[in-house]
This record gives sequence, C-alpha cells and structure tokens, in this order.
Amino acid sequence: MTRDVKRETQKQLSNISELPFPEPETLPEDIQKYMSVCKDKLGFIPNVIKAFSLRPEKLRTFISKYNELMLNDDSTLTRLEREMIAVVVSSYNHCVYCITSHSQAVREYSDDPVLADILVTNYSTAELTSRQRAMLDYAWNMTANVAKTGDEERESLINAGFTPEEIFDINDVVAYFNYTNRMTHGLGIKPNKNYFSMNRLSEDTNKD
Repeated sequence: MTRDVKRETQKQLSNISELPFPEPETLPEDIQKYMSVCKDKLGFIPNVIKAFSLRPEKLRTFISKYNELMLNDDSTLTRLEREMIAVVVSSYNHCVYCITSHSQAVREYSDDPVLADILVTNYSTAELTSRQRAMLDYAWNMTANVAKTGDEERESLINAGFTPEEIFDINDVVAYFNYTNRMTHGLGIKPNKNYFSMNRLSEDTNKD
C-alpha cells in the first residue's frame, strides 16, 4: 500500500539563485519571447535562464552556444552522448543544477529511468558501450586531470572509433559544462523542482 504523503518543495529549492534578477516583463523583447517558448515547451522556465537574465547579452550568448552545442544535430555525437558527458562532468564538479537538469535529459533521450543516476554516482559501473566508456573516461579525465590529459587519451578516443570532428565536439561539450558548472555554482542557481520527477519510473513499475 502506498502512503498518501503530502509532497512539499524543499526550502533549499524555493529560491532561484543567490543574486537578484529582473522581472520578465522588464527584459528585452527577444528574451521575453524565449522565456515564453520555454514555458510552452517545458511547462516552466529553467532557473538558469532566469538567473542569466541579470546580464541579457550574456544570456543571449549562453542560449546561442547551448542550442548550437546540445540541440544541433549536425554533430554525429548523439544528443544522448552529449548529455551523458554533461552529467559526468557535472558529477565530478558536484554541480547540483547541471546534474539535475541534464540527468533528466539523459532519462529522456535514453528512455532509461536509472542510467543517469548511475552516471552521477559512479559512471564506471554503468552498462556502457565501449564507445560510451571511452568518451566518458575522456570527459572525466579532462575535468579532473586536464594537465595530464593528452595524446594517450586522444588516442583512446580514436581507437574507440571517434572521428576528428567528434573528438572536437567531445572537447567542446566538456569545456562548456566545466564553464556552466562554475557559473551555476558561483551564482547559487537552484534546480527547478520539475526536473526531479520527469522521466522517472512510475510508482506501479516493478511492484513486488
């Protein structure tokens, strides 16, 4: 029997960030429109967008880079592979916002409700292809030991079948999330509570 528990947002998730940010109606028209699109597609505006709106031009740059890097299908890295990198980099950096938001994306793209949690906790224990493992080992090393990551590690990607273009894109994603991890951490951005429940196992799944 499932207990009927009243679920309330934890106090630590009640704030958006530790810095002030403008009211949406005071923002430039293009940013208001972008927030409206987010609300229509996701049902909410990601807190990172609200927090970055303190500096509208920075937000425009952030949006442009994110869309080009994570949503553009010109890269032969799949969207799932890019999101897996985001989670592993964010796990090393203990970035709560990026772990939470990109774990949801891994659940969505993989159609696997548990993979992201394993990637966050200890990616080396996840059931991965040899390609995925080489990619995530590289992402981890580039985050944890960047000065010691060089020819040998790049060679491991080549041996796993990655093209030069894909190796470039792996580095781009790793570098981007090391940046966003530090920005979201430094600004004290809290994850939207919506992310925690999206694409999870239903309560009726695998009942004993």
